[in-house]
Amino acid sequence: MSISSLGVGSNLDAESIVTQLVALQRQPIDQLKTEKTTLDTKLSSFGKVQSYMSALRDAARRLTDLSTWKAVSATSVDPSAVSVSAGDGATTGSYNIAVDHLAAAQSVGSAAFASSSATVGTGVMTISIGSWNADQSAFTPKTGSSAVAITIEDGDTLAQVRDKINGADAGVVASIVNDASGARLSIRSKDTGIENAFQIVVNDGGDGVDNDASGLSRLAYDPAASAGVMSRYQEAKNAVATINGLSVESASNTLSNVLDGLTLTLNKPVAAASPVQVNVASDKDAMSKAITDFATAYNDAMKYLRDQTKYNPDDKTGGPLQGDRTAIDMMSQLRALAGGSTSASSVFTRLTDIGLEPQKDGTLKVSSSKISSALANLPELKKAFSTINAAGTAGATNGLAQQFRMYGDGLLADDGSLDTRTDGLNTRIKQNGDRQQQLEDRVSSYEKRIRAQYQALDTQMASLNSLSSYVAQQMAMLSKSK
Repeated sequence: MSISSLGVGSNLDAESIVTQLVALQRQPIDQLKTEKTTLDTKLSSFGKVQSYMSALRDAARRLTDLSTWKAVSATSVDPSAVSVSAGDGATTGSYNIAVDHLAAAQSVGSAAFASSSATVGTGVMTISIGSWNADQSAFTPKTGSSAVAITIEDGDTLAQVRDKINGADAGVVASIVNDASGARLSIRSKDTGIENAFQIVVNDGGDGVDNDASGLSRLAYDPAASAGVMSRYQEAKNAVATINGLSVESASNTLSNVLDGLTLTLNKPVAAASPVQVNVASDKDAMSKAITDFATAYNDAMKYLRDQTKYNPDDKTGGPLQGDRTAIDMMSQLRALAGGSTSASSVFTRLTDIGLEPQKDGTLKVSSSKISSALANLPELKKAFSTINAAGTAGATNGLAQQFRMYGDGLLADDGSLDTRTDGLNTRIKQNGDRQQQLEDRVSSYEKRIRAQYQALDTQMASLNSLSSYVAQQMAMLSKSK
């Protein structure tokens, strides 16, 4: 006899009974799920701790880097004439700069054509980059450059010639200038400087004459061969300036290799009688920011650890890392480092001497005035933060920032306490998942087993009920027949 629904044969609420029995078996799984949620939260918290500690370690490293204390800022009293920027290697000093003239690019222009759609002839234009002598009677190609030949076909317009020149990467830039007389082809050097002038030699395929004022010859510029049909409007020049009276020359108006670590940009001529002063001084703002960035990184790490390990007596709940030994030890270590000392400097022995004052809650309070005062004594300040000894060389004594850096390096190492703690959590999470799967398999088998048992009970009870009904009918019939 087949039973379609559990409990029908026995008149018992068997489905409810099975459901409750299975729920009892699942209780350990529910507990494991709760435990996994807690472990996941801890792992996430330690991931953020690692990020905060990495930021603190990096901020401390910047304070141990001697380049931080060599940072300079450069200013010009007249940026519109001479602007300046400082980079690595720049040293403090003052410079008076005069500009005789700026660097310029050679520029030539053609005679007027009716329009940019006018044809110009046929042949080959050969463009070479180099330098002219004083009277343009001789042209010297630039070392390392190669002449570029451009074929002009019959029917090419002035605009098409412009495009071919620009597409040839010949070291020049072509454009069309329209005025009252018509359209003119203008060609200029891509770069400024005497060695970046150019020569245009034409092989006129129309009339075969390369230096007349017709056909493609009209676009030649070669005064050395008396074929300079195009007119020169701007001579190629080097910039000429003086720095503290010393004459310098540059193909560009940007001087990046004249003074160590400085880039000067010449914007207009400056008379020698009234030079522009450029000042290079220690960048106290950048140094102050490095110190305050360290304090911010420290406070962020400390506040996060404190928040994660705190206990709230009002609702009797704790943070994800409440009671966690690794997190508590980190807080203790950070407090000890913040209140510690160094003998690297005879002036600044503690963070509070510099303007980073430890507070009761473990954070650092920043005193801008004390930092400014400390920055007035850079030699001692960089000793206090780094590993510089009294002789000014790298020594065994660890400065205040170096102590934080070393602690951070150890903490964040592959075998450091953070790595060990997160590895432990990952192991527990995996074990938890494996145990859940084992219990899920066991509960599934249990449910199948008791369902089969209740199914069998239903079948047996249905048979007994049927037999009972049959017996009752027979007894009733016997009673009526008497």
